[in-house]
Amino acid sequence: MRRDIKEKLRAWADHYEKASFLEGDPSWFMHQVRGTANAEVMAFLAAALSFGSRPVFMKKIEWLRQQSAGEPAQWVASGAWQASFPEENQTFYRFFKTIDMRQMLSDLEEMVSRYGGVGSYLRESHAGPEAIKALTSLTLWFNRSGRSRIIPATTSSACKRLCMLLRWMVRTDSPVDMGLWSDLVDRRTLIMPLDAHVMQEANALGLIHTQSATMSTARRLTDLMLEVFPDDPVKADFALFGYGVEASSSAINE
Repeated sequence: MRRDIKEKLRAWADHYEKASFLEGDPSWFMHQVRGTANAEVMAFLAAALSFGSRPVFMKKIEWLRQQSAGEPAQWVASGAWQASFPEENQTFYRFFKTIDMRQMLSDLEEMVSRYGGVGSYLRESHAGPEAIKALTSLTLWFNRSGRSRIIPATTSSACKRLCMLLRWMVRTDSPVDMGLWSDLVDRRTLIMPLDAHVMQEANALGLIHTQSATMSTARRLTDLMLEVFPDDPVKADFALFGYGVEASSSAINE
């Protein structure tokens, strides 16, 4: 990779990885609850719905936070979530219906009830220090019934939302990411979340040459980011995503 591109990525990452990044970002929600179990569940729910129109999915995540009265772990583990999702099969967000939310929350309820939290499940499942193993453990749990439409069935897809969840939970020394699973997953193995803005900027810089958001593409981009941030490759997520969002906003306002 050219030196000027490396320098650009480092500068962008330093510029965007600040507390102000939380404003309008789904990572904000996990900072609004207390306790590890609550932060894990809130982060999981926020990540699961983080796609499509940001203003719309942010409202949906906020609605979930309000439904849980700031105690998402207990709300899920006790089954109280069921009152928020009646059996009627109505649209909840985009192509996810209430039945899809019920399936995911039922699986999450069993996980939190049995293991005490999402992180505890990953420890018990012997996921290992590699991020791909944690991703595999999560996809396996939420697709045991074969009916999950929200959590990817396998890690052949880019698993963008789960990769983002791991970034939030694993990276330390960040004003954004919480580092609650820093002892569980080695941050050097984290995989770039392939957001549309990340793909756009990575292509613009010539780092990748594809519009295909697959795990193969995500890992190829991550390997390149290891050249820039050897101990922390997904720090580059702040660079590519942050710059991509700002560039898109500037274009819209012109």
